[in-house]
Amino acid sequence: MKSQVRGGTRWKRFAVVMVPSVAATAAIGVGLAQGALAASFSISGQEFKVKADSLVGKDFVQYGSVDGGKDLEGKDFAEPVAVSGFSEAWITNMCQSVVTPKVPFIGDVTLRLEAGTEAKKPVYAKGIYLDVSELKADAEFQNIDIGVAAGKLNEFGGKVDESKPGIQPNTKANPFGFGQRAKDATLNNVRQKAWATTAATFKLPNLDLSLHRGTSAECYKD
Repeated sequence: MKSQVRGGTRWKRFAVVMVPSVAATAAIGVGLAQGALAASFSISGQEFKVKADSLVGKDFVQYGSVDGGKDLEGKDFAEPVAVSGFSEAWITNMCQSVVTPKVPFIGDVTLRLEAGTEAKKPVYAKGIYLDVSELKADAEFQNIDIGVAAGKLNEFGGKVDESKPGIQPNTKANPFGFGQRAKDATLNNVRQKAWATTAATFKLPNLDLSLHRGTSAECYKD
């Protein structure tokens, strides 16, 4: 996967207000400097929804970036995101859904995935990053640092700790822009919209994937 820089456009400094993805109740301002705007990697033109009873994560980091790709008509697009990373995360009763609209002869089709439906068998992710456009949750953080320069997110106590997440490979954020981190994060009643998720390991016990006509099977309604 290669970073995609949107050449030929003179981007002005701007701010995007969002909550910490899969992680926060306080809004943050994300500043991307002129010339630093880039897509993390090529993504599909479809946003998906995620619902979960709880997410418990370790070594949380977050910073602003931009995802880009082609929409369903093949046209270029870019979307601002809050990239959130965890060294490890446990997700209980996870539901993920994405709607493909106007399929010929069928109409709208919803793909729905459920996993971790038993409290003692949650979804497990290692080295996970989420590119989130919207999050609603009840959140709690332990040992949080707000306003850390994005380029310093993997430095703890003035020393680089490679075992903890920093800026995700293949993303390009302003290294001097806004970031935040916390040792532990707990989110309950999660409702999230995202463009992409990547993880080194993703274990999905009790996986159940299904296709449905229409949109009634979405994990939640706006």
